[in-house]
Amino acid sequence: MQIGIPVEVKPLEGRVALTPEACGELVSSGHEVFLQAGAGLASGYIDALYEAQGVRLCSDAASLYKSAELIVKVKEPYGTDLEHLKAHHLLFCFLHLAADATLAEKMCEIGLTALGFETLQRDDVIPILGPMSRIAGKLAVQIGTHLLHQPMGGRGILLGGVDETESGNVLVLGCGQAGGAAAMVAAELGARVTVLDINDHAMQRVTDHYPKVQTGTSNRETIMSLLPETDLLVGSVLLPGARAPHLLSREMVATMPTGSVAVDIAIDQGGCIETSHPMTYENPVYTVEGVQHFSVTNMPGAVPRTSTQALSAVLLPEVMRLAGPDWTRDEALQNAVNLRGGEITNPVILEAINDK
Repeated sequence: MQIGIPVEVKPLEGRVALTPEACGELVSSGHEVFLQAGAGLASGYIDALYEAQGVRLCSDAASLYKSAELIVKVKEPYGTDLEHLKAHHLLFCFLHLAADATLAEKMCEIGLTALGFETLQRDDVIPILGPMSRIAGKLAVQIGTHLLHQPMGGRGILLGGVDETESGNVLVLGCGQAGGAAAMVAAELGARVTVLDINDHAMQRVTDHYPKVQTGTSNRETIMSLLPETDLLVGSVLLPGARAPHLLSREMVATMPTGSVAVDIAIDQGGCIETSHPMTYENPVYTVEGVQHFSVTNMPGAVPRTSTQALSAVLLPEVMRLAGPDWTRDEALQNAVNLRGGEITNPVILEAINDK
């Protein structure tokens, strides 16, 4: 199959879908791989590294999309991407269509087949989303720690404190891979961490490693009781493929201390905080009710070298399957199809868009 890897055009998105070595494995398997020149530069992979693996360079996006049948990219089609996608293309990337009815409509008009990384599940695991969630969880605490500094508009709190002071309070909503990673980083820093979820097993995994982390069942009453003392809130709720539920209303956000920080990792799927809205790294922070909000929709894009390596490792086996002659017999890949021939085929996404 002809496989194309374009430059990501989302603002300050530095990831590339596959490393040169991963592309080399595809070439060795008999596929033709095309790379838009410069696609790997922000991740530290120059074009020559891809050429050494047998990848063919395309000078621009138009020639890349024209050369390839299977388009493998990181983020959802953005900006000029939509100009190049055609009905014959098979697109494989993060889509997050439940939170973006406009994009879903535009892609239906094109008529292509599109599979979402976030809707691909094997044995109740979302293999491609997993490492990106863990990276986002760690970044949430790193970013939140910085935003709590007074020059950034924060409360002037050192999250982990020192021996003579109290530590900051971190509240994590959702204890999946993102929330678990956030809780662990915050605990390592020395913060006082509380994790709320409805899955006892997920919370137990965190407390097994960090016994001082407090856990509890996620409900409105418990969240409300903790918000007035919360310095950093991390929202990391995930319903695979579906729009994230709002766990915090604007009124609830208003009970947080002035200068506190809310990081909404779930923003890709619409966000779990009512006051969250999609942002980019060009303009990542805004304040509502005295609380700094960070809700960038491509958080792992800030660390492209790490993110590309992690993404490529889990993505390559799936691209191998998708590029093979029998991918339509693969149940997991079939269930990951979001769009086909101008129709939304994923019922969860269709329901979310209709409800919106």
